[in-house]
Formats: sequence, structure tokens, C-alpha cells
Amino acid sequence: MGGPRGRLISASDRETAVKLINEARAAGARLKPACEVLGISDRTYQRWTRSGIINEDQRPVINRPSPKNKLTEEERAKIIEVTNSPEFADLPPCQIVPKLADKGEYIASESTFYRILKDEKMDTYRNRSKQPVKREPPTHIATAPNQVWTWDITWLDAAVKGQYYKLYMIVDIFSRYIVAYEVWETEKAEYAEELIKKAVLTQEIQGRPLVLHSDNGSPMKAATFLATLEKLGVQSSFSRPRVSNDNPYSESLFKTMKYRPRYPFRGFSSLREARQWVEAFVRWYNLTHLHSGINFITPYQRHYGLDKKILGNRIKVYERSKARHPSRWSGNIRDWTLPEVVALNPIREQELDLAIGGTM
Repeated sequence: MGGPRGRLISASDRETAVKLINEARAAGARLKPACEVLGISDRTYQRWTRSGIINEDQRPVINRPSPKNKLTEEERAKIIEVTNSPEFADLPPCQIVPKLADKGEYIASESTFYRILKDEKMDTYRNRSKQPVKREPPTHIATAPNQVWTWDITWLDAAVKGQYYKLYMIVDIFSRYIVAYEVWETEKAEYAEELIKKAVLTQEIQGRPLVLHSDNGSPMKAATFLATLEKLGVQSSFSRPRVSNDNPYSESLFKTMKYRPRYPFRGFSSLREARQWVEAFVRWYNLTHLHSGINFITPYQRHYGLDKKILGNRIKVYERSKARHPSRWSGNIRDWTLPEVVALNPIREQELDLAIGGTM
């Protein structure tokens, strides 16, 4: 019902919408929320019901004057002629317009050129080089733990300025659980291989489908590391070049770690100290930290299926409280549910439906 701004709606549809809104208001609903449910504004409803008459949409039959700045048919034909001429056939409007200006000629703006070419279905790529391809961000969907992992390497400051320790960390996007980590002094593909083997063995998922997403660092794309993933049956996935947002779960985890109140911002005095601190952080993060992204349960509880009982108990507590003091609650209790699907990056609604249906 209703729809985006500018959509034409028949009188019968309007009558149905007005009837539904009136029934909702009679039941105690406010006008604005009732209109939003049907995809219209409260002002649209008021316009439809003015004087008690619901008229047919008159927009298609209204005679509107032509804009004063509209191009003439001769000018429009001139634009098409110029863009098809041998001199400009391979050039886009952003180059045609300046070249015409250099000759002392102005027909229309670049945007007008583009609009007319689009109207005439002539807005093809006007160059002999390959047309730029817009890469969509990689998307992977998890409906349970150990289906999609992301990993990355972050640098930990040493006490000596200019020296760093390298933290390798793998996180499960469904549960936010840190499945494996290590701290070393350098970045090497061998360390990455050791880490992924350790993670797969501790989670006991050998042979099960698994996606491992990362950025484009050299340890991530090393041939030996990719060969290890292939042997383990792990599908590799990479972010777009120079786009850190394609690996949000690992980036968010590192930010949480480095903004901890007790994070040693003056640096670690030794590799051993760095490993001890990271071990304590991972234990806190997995077992104690109430993660806001999973409705304030711990990653451990989500990863090992304890979340349903915990959240179910919270719902009972809230329902009992509402039953005792109903006047203190203006609506439903807090939503303690968790999403059935977690995506690495935003996904289309059709992909989400497929994932919930269990076909992906």
C-alpha cells in the first residue's frame, strides 16, 4: 500500500488506506505511526481526506508549463549531432564541453549532455579502454558458529620506540568468539598457517564448510598459506584493495582491545609480556565481556549455544516485572532476541531470505 514518493495510487487503493488508518485510530493508534505502516505521510492522509472526498490522482492530467530554461529541439539535436561527430565520438561530455568552449562555443552544460545521451540511450562508455568495474564488497552469510571467520594482524607497540609485536587473531562473525590467536615478532605466512591449523583442530571442524576472510596483506595471500587453506578445505575470501571496511569484525575487535582502560599504551617490554596481556584480554573478551553486537551476552555463550537459555530467562524476568507493574510499561518488553543470520557485509533482502530458509 502506499509506496515511494511520486507513485500514482488509484482511488480504490486510497479508500482502502484511509479505511485502515481510520480503524487503527479508532483502536487507539496515533495518526503518524498508522500512516507510516502503509508507507504514506500523515500530510498525505490529510490531503486525501480533505472535505471528506477521495479524488483520483490528478497529476497525470494536469497541464504544466514548460520550464523557461528548457532546450529547444534544435539545441537538443545539436547536442546529439556534436556527440556523434568524428571529432567527439570517443569523448565523454566532461571533455566535449571544455573543447567546445575552447572553440568559443557553448551549447549546454555537461549534466545536460549526459541527460540527453541517457534519454537517447547513447550513454555508453565512450572510450577504447576497459570500462571501470565497480566491485561489490565481499559478502558471506553465517547461520551458526564456525561457518565464517575473519582474521587480521595488528601491531602492538613495544617499549622501544619503532619496534612492534604482531598479533594474529581469528574471530567467528556469528558469535564474535575469538577462536585462535598468537603474538609473534614478525609477519610470516608460516605463522598464519600454524594459526589456522590450530583453530580448525581446536574447533574440531575438519572437512566442514568454512570461509576465512581477510584483507590483502602478504601473509594472507602467500602461496603456502593458500595451499594450507586448500588442504584444510577452507575457502579463502579477501577484502577489496585498500578498503578496510570490508573486514569490519576484525577491525572492531582490535579497536575494542586497544581502547581497553588497562591497555599498556606505553608499549610491552617483551614478547612474553605481550603474550600474557593478550591471553588475559582474550579470556575476558570471550568469557566475561557482554557484547553489544549479540544483545549483551558473551561470545562464549553465543558460540556454544548457551544464549537461548540466557535470553529466554531475561524475557521471563521482564515479563514478570511488567505483570507486577503494568503502568510502568508503555509498550512491549525489551527485545532480547538475536538475529538468525549474520553477514560479513550488507546483503540483499533476497540473499537474507535464502539464508533463513536454509538454502545457502
